[in-house]
Amino acid sequence: MKSNSVSDYISVQSQDFDLKTEYQALTEHNQTDGAVVTFVGLVRDFNEGKSVTALHLEHYPAMAERSLQDIVAQARTRWSLGRIRVIHRFGTLSLSEQIVFVGVSAKHRGDAFGACEFIMDFLKTRAPFWKKEQSSEGLHWVDAKQSDANKADDWNQK
Repeated sequence: MKSNSVSDYISVQSQDFDLKTEYQALTEHNQTDGAVVTFVGLVRDFNEGKSVTALHLEHYPAMAERSLQDIVAQARTRWSLGRIRVIHRFGTLSLSEQIVFVGVSAKHRGDAFGACEFIMDFLKTRAPFWKKEQSSEGLHWVDAKQSDANKADDWNQK
């Protein structure tokens, strides 16, 4: 568990998270922000034409937390933001289990939406997490998608 500042919370953890608790952490005693945007990524039952039955996530702890801190810091340079919470899980996850949470508060919705999407796009391409899927064809590592890299690159042109 890592906290960058009073308004940032970053955690790489094996245990599940509670959406209500995370939302409350973004809003409780926060009377300056008028917008909260959240995103939750789930394990789905398909990928690239294969039937997926589970997902195993690995990470390098020090690098993963540092990478998430850097991504959040970059978001803060682009938008006027309040509180930010990023949680990424590791270990073996079953279908429909929560993988990642990104929550952003801001005075205005445009900043909150932009920052939430930016953090997810960069998290998918810059944070050192490795995925192994259990599918109908056995276990296999998942390569990074070019479409994710393109979305992250789009932010560099904005």
